[in-house]
Amino acid sequence: MSIKIFNTMTRQKEPFVPLEEGKVKMYVCGPTVYNYIHIGNARPAIVFDTVRRYLEYRGYDVQFILNFTDVDDKLIKAANEMGSDVPTIAEKFINAYHEDTCALGVQKADAHPRVTETMPEIIEFIENLIKKGFAYEAAGDVYFKTRSFDGYGKLSHQSIDDLKSGARIEIGEKKEDPLDFALWKAAKEGEIYWESPWGKGRPGWHIECSAMAKKYLGDSIDIHGGGQDLAFPHHENEIAQSEALNESPMAKYWMHNGYININNEKMSKSLGNFVLVHDLVREKDPQVIRFFMLAVHYRNPINFSQELLEVAETSLNRIRTAYENLKHRLTVTADLAEDIEKWTKVIEVTRAKFITDMDDDFNTANAISILFDFSKEANVYLQEKNTSKAVITDFIHLFEELAGVLGLTLQKEEELLDEQIEALIEERNKARKEKNFSRADEIRDLLKEQNIILEDTAQGVRWKREK
Repeated sequence: MSIKIFNTMTRQKEPFVPLEEGKVKMYVCGPTVYNYIHIGNARPAIVFDTVRRYLEYRGYDVQFILNFTDVDDKLIKAANEMGSDVPTIAEKFINAYHEDTCALGVQKADAHPRVTETMPEIIEFIENLIKKGFAYEAAGDVYFKTRSFDGYGKLSHQSIDDLKSGARIEIGEKKEDPLDFALWKAAKEGEIYWESPWGKGRPGWHIECSAMAKKYLGDSIDIHGGGQDLAFPHHENEIAQSEALNESPMAKYWMHNGYININNEKMSKSLGNFVLVHDLVREKDPQVIRFFMLAVHYRNPINFSQELLEVAETSLNRIRTAYENLKHRLTVTADLAEDIEKWTKVIEVTRAKFITDMDDDFNTANAISILFDFSKEANVYLQEKNTSKAVITDFIHLFEELAGVLGLTLQKEEELLDEQIEALIEERNKARKEKNFSRADEIRDLLKEQNIILEDTAQGVRWKREK
């Protein structure tokens, strides 16, 4: 059975056939880094990390790109409110993003491009759209001619006429048509800016991802992912820009994860009910948060509450207990086994079920259930009068294999994993080289809170756990 992906573009599941056999080009829209991420931001981070892990598990070579939007109105506002500047605010919250998502078991992308590092490519992209007649300059701003792109609305399944009825030209905008959207914005007094053929300014939001995806992955990619809220207008506008310029489909498969509600209410800052991951991972084992997110299919909405999080914690602990019991039995079993073939079959069937369900549009909800059922089988096996070291070892290996695909660790997460510690030390070393001593001290303090003591030596940094 091949992998099937629900494609937002066609609104149906399609067999996954990459553009190049054995390889996957995957781009996911990352956060705008003006604050700590909330759990709504954490969901796509976890979802697409799991998609990447599973594709690699199935033998694909995945090139995974996740960007940072490090300049826009929200960053400018945050910098003004904090008495700082945009680059400083962006750097702070990019570091915080890596710290929080690392705790959630999210692997770093192959590249994390930033808008501010992609400015030449963005400007060139806009220039070429103007040359091809898809964009125009108006007093320092540049707009995309939405009506010039025939396929506009195909991702969100909206007609151009329906969109027109709700479109307005805001005060201060210089566009020719209410449907046109900004590619470049002239700088206002006191704002951060870059020089361009149209004067001082900065890019619009949508063009940034089109330029970064093209720079790192080429004109066409296999999978473009993001939250459901990005399908329109962000991804719709990306498609218009990219396909107008490149004359090829931007992405073969479009994937969008569902929303998160808080206690059955839509999460929003106006309601004051959003939950920051930065705070949550200090109160709760981050692996419980990941388990909670994966226990629901990625396209379905999630209702977040402390009660449901505790249910997830209980379930994860049951799986971990079964795993720990197996490891303990391995050290004491006399290896007087019976029915080896029966239990080997259980292990084989479990792996096959896991693959079947994950092949079906990355159904992590079913995969979690399979892992839970497997822990029950393990507990039943340990009640056998005679057990086999070989069978116990196979149970342990499959637990680790399947949990690894889901990005779950089976150790009780009262302490950081070695790989998380090494990643933080590497980040601290980088911060010190760049003379960012406040960040280096912040990481040292974070590790100290986890009873990890660092020792700077001539041979490098050593660390130890202090009990």
